[in-house]
Amino acid sequence: MATIVNTTEEEPILAVVRFTAELAWADAGPDVAEPEVARLCVEAQQLILAGRWLDMASLMLGTAELLLVSPRVPDKDLECILAIICNLVTKAGSEDEALQIAELICAKLTHQPDDKPVLRLKVLFSLYNLVASPYGKAFVYKKALELATAGKAADSIIPTFKNIDTLVSDWGIGSLEQRELFLAIARILKDQKGMSKEYFNSLNKYLATFDGSGDDADKIGDAKEEAAAAIIEFVKSSDLYECDLLDMPAVAQLEKDEKYQPVYELLKIFLTQRLDSYLEFQTANYALLKGFGLVHEECITKMRLLSLLDLSSHCSGEIPYPAITKALGINDDEVEYWIVKAISCKILDCKVDQLNQIVNVSRHTERIFGLPQWQSLRSKLGVWRGNIAGAISTIQANKVAEDGGQGMQGLMIR
Repeated sequence: MATIVNTTEEEPILAVVRFTAELAWADAGPDVAEPEVARLCVEAQQLILAGRWLDMASLMLGTAELLLVSPRVPDKDLECILAIICNLVTKAGSEDEALQIAELICAKLTHQPDDKPVLRLKVLFSLYNLVASPYGKAFVYKKALELATAGKAADSIIPTFKNIDTLVSDWGIGSLEQRELFLAIARILKDQKGMSKEYFNSLNKYLATFDGSGDDADKIGDAKEEAAAAIIEFVKSSDLYECDLLDMPAVAQLEKDEKYQPVYELLKIFLTQRLDSYLEFQTANYALLKGFGLVHEECITKMRLLSLLDLSSHCSGEIPYPAITKALGINDDEVEYWIVKAISCKILDCKVDQLNQIVNVSRHTERIFGLPQWQSLRSKLGVWRGNIAGAISTIQANKVAEDGGQGMQGLMIR
């Protein structure tokens, strides 16, 4: 955020008006330029005295477009001038007026986004920090997203995405505005190298805004493409082994969609079934998988790990080697390799009993965390609570016994 320091005797606002006016009329000759510059300065003084800050913003922004494209104005000077204009939001007499000023500034900065997009974004972030109302901040941020997309300046806004959940909470915006926000973020992240997980998470948040009821019932059809994209990203990723996509209405609609039904079936296989189901699906849908850029060998690798998780969820803590070889379609001597791979992916904690050829599982990732998993967690917490209560009772009983024994010993001494 730029800091405004007045280094002249003239009011910074008037100095900006004078500078921009002189630049605008520079080619008209002194006979024409001087009266026009004087007129604009007098008008600016009157607006300041009257406290008409919205009109002042309109006046100052009138020549801002010329500044943005003029080679005669260094970027540092341009940033300072725009910072002074942005500062008008702090002088506004009401939130509504401040928002109107912010809207004027955003409209000017998002026009011709290909020209100096990074500088424009920097000024928008300064404006964001100056706007007081949460709604105003949300509005400015949305405009910054639009500018970053149109101006191909994603690198300047992507660092803010890590705080997006906190920002959304602070803004207090509704589900429809969140939907637009997460979709815009997803579209920015889509083609960014090394950010597939962040792209998936943004798609996930976007799809979660649809509940399938009321007005959403008419709009949910717009999310089909993103729902399919989220499924493909999950299947592709070597870092994702659990998700809630199956529970989302925006994804469930694909089950009866002529175009995307096979994609939905693929998701069900990866979240609820084992390797043999995938191999059968792949045989019948080879062209489909290839069309979505899915590599068969990579899918087999992931399905073997997911099949191992499925075994873990259906066992009582012990998995015999033969069950693993059958589910993963591997030889006996490959079992330990896949166990180590699952541990390195942090989806499984276990100990291998080589002598008895048993894998003792202490923790595993759940592919889906729905009602059954919540019920299981509740049951485990109940057992844990009972064990703790039992331990406390035992400690208290032992303490009473010790205290009683000491009392009897005292009486015997007396």
